[in-house]
Amino acid sequence: MYKYILQGAGEINWMAIFALLTFFWIFTVSAITIFLRKKQFIDHMANLPLDEDSIIEK
Repeated sequence: MYKYILQGAGEINWMAIFALLTFFWIFTVSAITIFLRKKQFIDHMANLPLDEDSIIEK
């Protein structure tokens, strides 16, 4: 059965489908990760560039 399906799908661009699925997978995982972060962590990271104590001296 799969042999006939793959024979009929010769004109499908498999690399484009793979790239699209990879993009959606990475987007979904990153969106879930962002929404599961704690509010305190997000506020800390947002204020990090403005915090004078976090300046690295060489």
